[in-house]
Amino acid sequence: MPGKGMNILIVMADQLTPFVLGCHGGQAITPNIDRLAADGLRFDAAYTNSPLCTPARYCVMTGQLVSRTGAWDNAAYMPSVTPTFAHYLRMMGYRTSLSGKMHFVGPDQLHGFEERLTTDVYPADFGWVPDWTKPDERIDLWYHNMSSVVQSGPAAVTNQLDYDDEVGALSLRWLYDTARNKDDRPFCHVASFIHPHDPYAARIDDWDLYDGMEIDLPRVPRPDAAKNDPHSLRLEKVIALDAVRIDDEDIRRSRRAYYANVTYVDRWLGRLLTALEHTGQRDNTAVIFLSDHGDMLGERGLWYKMSPFEHSSRIPLILSLPGIADGRSVATPVSQVDLLPTLVDIAAIGGAAKPETIDPLDGASLLGSIHPDRRVAVEYCGEGSIAPILMLREGVWKYVACPSDPEMLFDLASDPGERVNRAADPACAERMTTFRGAAARHWNTDEIRTRVLDSQRRRRLLTGALETGRRAHWDYRPPRDPANEFSRSHLELSDFDSVSRWPRPPAFEPDWK
Repeated sequence: MPGKGMNILIVMADQLTPFVLGCHGGQAITPNIDRLAADGLRFDAAYTNSPLCTPARYCVMTGQLVSRTGAWDNAAYMPSVTPTFAHYLRMMGYRTSLSGKMHFVGPDQLHGFEERLTTDVYPADFGWVPDWTKPDERIDLWYHNMSSVVQSGPAAVTNQLDYDDEVGALSLRWLYDTARNKDDRPFCHVASFIHPHDPYAARIDDWDLYDGMEIDLPRVPRPDAAKNDPHSLRLEKVIALDAVRIDDEDIRRSRRAYYANVTYVDRWLGRLLTALEHTGQRDNTAVIFLSDHGDMLGERGLWYKMSPFEHSSRIPLILSLPGIADGRSVATPVSQVDLLPTLVDIAAIGGAAKPETIDPLDGASLLGSIHPDRRVAVEYCGEGSIAPILMLREGVWKYVACPSDPEMLFDLASDPGERVNRAADPACAERMTTFRGAAARHWNTDEIRTRVLDSQRRRRLLTGALETGRRAHWDYRPPRDPANEFSRSHLELSDFDSVSRWPRPPAFEPDWK
């Protein structure tokens, strides 16, 4: 049974904003997430480094920001020579595995993972490339629209429920296998669910848990167009907000389904923790729960992600580390690029030597001293943007800059709803000067724009070429070996039944005489 080093279980949700969780004062029923937070470290100002699936996940994997890796959008390619936490942990003696979504794009669908149990739920090709040269064009084939809101409600089965049921079931089996197999390496397993990502269609049993609950409405209404910021206006077009009419009933029904899907993820977290407990591994396993980004859920009239506003860019981040974490909450801003150095530090607890990182890291270990004045960055270059968007969070202040848009500055302590833009407030002039300097040092927006446009052109050209003639798919095909699963004639039945059981039964030693 594993035990030479600290095991690591990472449970990842998709499009989960922390504001709905019970431990954050939200309405969703999340007993397992809340219990994990009560036993661990809860980071109350954790951010995605890019409010879009693929870029955010590359930040988690590499410990590097989008501007360093070129992970601009959901069709971004990550070269196989880019080191990830899976590579580093394998160098430290870990068995690494992935079950579920990571939205890798390109022929490398492992990026350091030794095992991958499922295919991805999203395509691995370059089909979802936005086009900054056509800012007014909606790509209807794959852009969000409002069908998720209009058609929200209960469902017996959906494509995403099929997928996540498999992600969870294979993760459970994998955790049980770690107890009963002969591989004694410590493990790092990632169980990555697509829920509560839209469509907002929830399993009936989870939907029924919210029967009778007065579902809250957005706290910040949709601003008038004349008072709205340009990026939000672009996102309204991206999601075709005005192509339908929605009312409070639509909003409450969509939020109820979203909460029910959060409960669905919470239940899987509980099952995975139970598997660790039943196999005697919980006391030697660090558990990390997080999301790739949030969901606006109708706040400011917006839905889904792609926005620097809090509901989209904030994520839940909980670290439960046996013997270290103790139910504390951390108010200092942190972000996804902090995960890789944190995982390396956890792996080193068992005595494994830390490998030298090849590329510069943009994060710092969450096990170390977190400076109260640290600054986190959120970068966005996906659909809805026409130029690089940068958000900087330092203390209670949040600054947003984009060459095509007016600057924004919010005091999140006094204005958590981000209603009052103080960028032009004379009382904030010195603070604006500091943030502008930090943004200028962070990146050269002209250079970033050139890189994004070049990347988009290349991938669009390649997509056209690869769709001509015989098409080779990069989508991952999980390997299986049915010849050695369950009962087979070449396997000694009693012995196989014994070794596949945990805890092991007493030795069977009959006297055949």
